[in-house]
Amino acid sequence: MKGILYLALSIIFNLFAFDGKLQGIVIDSETNKPIASAEVALVDDKLYTTTNANGEFEFISIDHNEHLLKVTHVAYQENITKVKHNPNDNKRIIIYLIPKTIEISPVIITGQTPQSKFDDLYEISNVLKGKELEKDLGQTLAATLKNETGLAIRSMGPAPARPVIRGLGGDRVHISEDGNKTTDLSSTSPDHAVSIEPFGVSRIEVLRGPKVLLKSPTTIGGVVNIVRNEIPEVLHNEIYGTAGFYGETVNKGYLGSVNAEIPIENFAVRGDLSRRKTNDISTPNGVLDNSYSENLNYSFSTSFVPSFGFIGYSFRNFELNYGVPGGFVGAHPKGVDIEMYRIQNNVKGKISLHTPAVNDIEFHLSKSTYRHKEFEASGRIGSEFKIENYVGYTNFNHNQFLFFNSGTYGLSFESRDFTVGGFVFTPQSKSLNLSAYLFESFSYRKFSFEFGARYNFDKVTPDKEKPNSKIGYIREKIFNTYSLSFSALYELSKIVYIGFNINRSSRVPTIEELFSEGPHLAAYSYEIGNPELEAERGFGSEVFVYHKFRDLYFNLNIFRNDLSYYIIPRNTGETNFATFLPIYKTFGVEAYMYGIENQIDWNMTDEIKLSSSISYTRGEFKSGGSLPQIPPLKGVFGISYTNDVYSFGINSEMTADQNYVDAFEEPTAGYIIFNAFGQYSFYSNNLIHNISINLDNILNREHRNHLSRIKSILPEAGFNLRATYKLYFHL
Repeated sequence: MKGILYLALSIIFNLFAFDGKLQGIVIDSETNKPIASAEVALVDDKLYTTTNANGEFEFISIDHNEHLLKVTHVAYQENITKVKHNPNDNKRIIIYLIPKTIEISPVIITGQTPQSKFDDLYEISNVLKGKELEKDLGQTLAATLKNETGLAIRSMGPAPARPVIRGLGGDRVHISEDGNKTTDLSSTSPDHAVSIEPFGVSRIEVLRGPKVLLKSPTTIGGVVNIVRNEIPEVLHNEIYGTAGFYGETVNKGYLGSVNAEIPIENFAVRGDLSRRKTNDISTPNGVLDNSYSENLNYSFSTSFVPSFGFIGYSFRNFELNYGVPGGFVGAHPKGVDIEMYRIQNNVKGKISLHTPAVNDIEFHLSKSTYRHKEFEASGRIGSEFKIENYVGYTNFNHNQFLFFNSGTYGLSFESRDFTVGGFVFTPQSKSLNLSAYLFESFSYRKFSFEFGARYNFDKVTPDKEKPNSKIGYIREKIFNTYSLSFSALYELSKIVYIGFNINRSSRVPTIEELFSEGPHLAAYSYEIGNPELEAERGFGSEVFVYHKFRDLYFNLNIFRNDLSYYIIPRNTGETNFATFLPIYKTFGVEAYMYGIENQIDWNMTDEIKLSSSISYTRGEFKSGGSLPQIPPLKGVFGISYTNDVYSFGINSEMTADQNYVDAFEEPTAGYIIFNAFGQYSFYSNNLIHNISINLDNILNREHRNHLSRIKSILPEAGFNLRATYKLYFHL
């Protein structure tokens, strides 16, 4: 009788039990290859399995509860992640393991939600990290990213370089550190440098799609986020850090850097220090005078990490002195020297609530002081700028809630006090931004979706109204703007996905675009703003397909932006004869931009890989003619050999002629240059050593960057030997 009752209860239980599957894939964070024979355990349920040859694992008959997932492999750092499983959701969990050759101390990551298929796509195509980051490290952030698909460099010498995404520069590319907007003037003029030293960063993310709206209203551009983990959010079980050296021959430059994090019970203390110095750069045509730079960068931070979240404080000081070359019409004969510094104080925290509507609350507040002086050859200050900036945000994050897989909604503000000195004719101004935004992701069967929305209120107030100014009525300006973005992704198979994005973008004109009224000496231009400018706006669309499995990654993007109001400074062809500077006027125009991007990585064998990337953007005025400052067709093609210790390869970087230019803009000839690299990693006594050697422009070919303001006088750098050494330690 007991046996019959037991059988009946078992049948009833199995009829009503959850029959959900928990599926996932384990991937090498360095190579993006699947990891076979990794041990995967559901710790609380005492269930175990191993990954197959494609890195895949599966648990069946799993309920919807939260699980602690532990993944181990003899060659990789252990990963422990909390995941919430919904039996009705068929998406795979993606686990990235860090090779032990760059292992720091083990960390338990709590409350981390499973990555979506969009996250997998972004991680593969838009993140630079680990050994790949060390190989590509350059003098600036832009130089480090220059060979990423869809990116280019706007420059005026090696130091003042800034990334451009799909032909869009300035503040259409939002640059942040650990998610916090960087305070400087690099988005306003080509002679202004980005106040970031790239050597000590953990990873660099290029964000596109709906997630951009968490930080910026410009959906057609993107976000470049530098991850330092400056304020520790989790506790390591030991002291760890890195030290490194960098040198290059093309400018006799060198850098030294060290950072460390120390756990003390529930506290963590972190600090870093770096110094870089470069001399004038060598080109195939000679030395580019006044292209030196010198940088000092240091920070200190501390964090309290209880079981329910963290709260921390950081201080960062960034100093940079550099030269802007001269020697052409409108320029100073000996160039201009610039001194700048940024001091920033941050408070950041997170409170975990684990409720359905709010899993955790993130908050951040920062104060930045930025100072910038431009010196003429005589030593006299030509221009001076100062910014006092306050930025804050509060984000409410949730995991599975209603039909959403995960999401964020929040509020942010930015208050900026902009003052000027010297021979600057842009009025002192104050600006205020208030924003509300949300991001949600959800899925249905083989479809994955993301949606973002952002509303911005902006007020720009000059210190004095000027009804009779030569450029128009200078007065307070108020803007109310909104942006939207929606992406969909369909799983054709386990390894092939197609998708699309549609978006509505907006951008408020900068103070310089509105109110500039005179010479900008270091930029070698006479700038005329337009106080009647409206907010920039337009619609963007994109279709993409990506294919990812063990031996092949393929990604194709086709995009088009239809801009009903695009703000742009244009060379008028006129000269201000009091200063002998070319006159640039700011206009709001109708335009469209379109292009294609393709990236292929093919693992011919376990060690040999072929790679290629192609980027093309075309910009046109709707009234006819080409937009200025659009990068030409570019391709990067390479072959590499990699094993557990060594990696080396060669690649070619080539561009087509750029003859699609605006009036009074110079065309640029195409080029092809060849580069090579080698890396060696080894382990000794709790120390991980990684050495990278790069040979750039091996044949010392003359080539010019179309987006360089000084391309008319000298080309880009000649042959260069770059050497990087990084030491990872844990005690």
